[in-house]
Amino acid sequence: MQTTFTEDQLRDPGTARANEILRSCVHCGFCTATCPTYQVLGDELDSPRGRIYLIKDMLENQRVPDAKTVKHIDRCLSCLSCMTTCPSGVHYMHLVDHARAYIDKHYQRPYSDRALRWLLARILPYPTRFRLALLGAKIARPFKGLMPDARLRAMLEMAPKVIPPVSRNDDPQSFAPEGARVKRVALMTGCAQKALNTDINDATIRLLRRLGCEVVVAEGAGCCGALTHHMGREDESHAAAAKNIRAWMAEKNTKGLDAIVINTSGCGTTVKDYGHMFRNDPLAADAAAVSALAMDISELVMQLDLPEGADKGLTVAYHAACSLQHGQKIKTHPKTLLKRAGFTVVEPADSHLCCGSAGTYNLLQPEISAELKARKVRTLEAKNPDIIAAGNIGCMMQIGSAASVPIVHTVELLDWATGGPKPPAMERAPGTSPVPILR
Repeated sequence: MQTTFTEDQLRDPGTARANEILRSCVHCGFCTATCPTYQVLGDELDSPRGRIYLIKDMLENQRVPDAKTVKHIDRCLSCLSCMTTCPSGVHYMHLVDHARAYIDKHYQRPYSDRALRWLLARILPYPTRFRLALLGAKIARPFKGLMPDARLRAMLEMAPKVIPPVSRNDDPQSFAPEGARVKRVALMTGCAQKALNTDINDATIRLLRRLGCEVVVAEGAGCCGALTHHMGREDESHAAAAKNIRAWMAEKNTKGLDAIVINTSGCGTTVKDYGHMFRNDPLAADAAAVSALAMDISELVMQLDLPEGADKGLTVAYHAACSLQHGQKIKTHPKTLLKRAGFTVVEPADSHLCCGSAGTYNLLQPEISAELKARKVRTLEAKNPDIIAAGNIGCMMQIGSAASVPIVHTVELLDWATGGPKPPAMERAPGTSPVPILR
C-alpha cells in the first residue's frame, strides 16, 4: 500500500510504525474470510482491510476522527485472526492499537461512552473494586430490564451468581517446589481473574510446584495493562505495565527468574509486547527482558515433565482463545498436554473464530458479542463434550454464561490429572460458584 506521510509526521514513533505496517498491506482481502465482525455484519469497513483504509486516511491527513471511523474501529475485536491469515505479515495489532490511542487523544466521544469507558478503566484492573462492582451487579441484576442501555444490561449479566472469596495464594510470596527445584518462575496473578475465578491461579501453583518449580508472586505486580491499552488509554496502560516490569526485574535481578508464567492468554499477548510498547522509553531494555521471559502456562508445562495419564474417559472440547492462537501463535501445546494427561480432545468447527469476549468488547459491543457467543457455544456443544477447556478467563466467562456443560481452565484439568482436586466448576451447575464473596 502506498502511503504519503510527511517527514515531520514520521518523526513520531507511532506514526512511523503505522507507516511500516500500512506499506506491507497488498489489499489482497484474505483477512476478510476469517474476520468475525465481517462475517456477522458483512460490511467491508468492518473487516481488517476496511479498517486499514480508514486508519490510513485518518493518520495521513491528521484528521480529527469522525464518528464513522470510530464506530468501525470500535467494532474490531482485536482477535488478530487477520494476522494469522495475512500472507504479507501485516502487523495489524500494532496498527489498530496506535489508531485507538490516536482516537482517544483526538476524538470527543458522547458523554455516555466517555462515562462507561472511564468506569471500566477505574474498576476492571483493580480486583477489590471489581469485586465490589460484581456484588453491586448481582444485587441489581433482577432489575436489568429497566436499564435503557444494552451495555449496562451486559454489565449486569456478566456478574457470576456467587463471587469467590479472595485467595491468599494471590498475595506476594514464594511457593517452594515439591522435590528438587527445576525452575524459578514468577506467576502473573492478573486483575479481573482474581475477582472472577480464584481456582485458576490455585491450580497453576499446585501444578507447577508438583513439576519442580518454585513459584513467586512478585511484590508490586498487578494488571498487565491490556484492558486500558485496548481502549486507547496509553498513559494508564503503560503505567500498569511499568509496575510489572519493575516488579519482575527486581525478582530477576535478586534471586533470578527462568520465566514469567501467565495463565490468562489476553494478558500474555500484552506482556509479550512490552518490548514494543516501551521501545522508546528508559525502561526499554527491562521491558524487552520481561517480554523474553513471558510464557503462557502451556509453554512452560511443555518444558516440564508432565506425567502421562491413564484414559480419563472424558471428552474435552478445547476452545482456542484468540489471544493464544493468533496473538501468541500457540496452537498445539494445550491440546498436546490434555491428551498426555488422559483426556480425549475435540475441537469445534471454525475454531479460529472469536467467542466475542475480547476484553471489554462484550460490555462495549454487546449485540455483536452475543451473536459470536451463540455461534461459539453451538459449535462447541455440537461435539457433545463432557467439559469445555480454555486458556483465558474472558473466554471462560463468555462461553460459560451460555454453555450447558462446565467450562474450566486447561491448567485445572492438568492439575487434577496429576494429583490435584477435581475442578470445582465440574461439581456445580454452569454459571454458579460454591462459595460466598467473603470468608
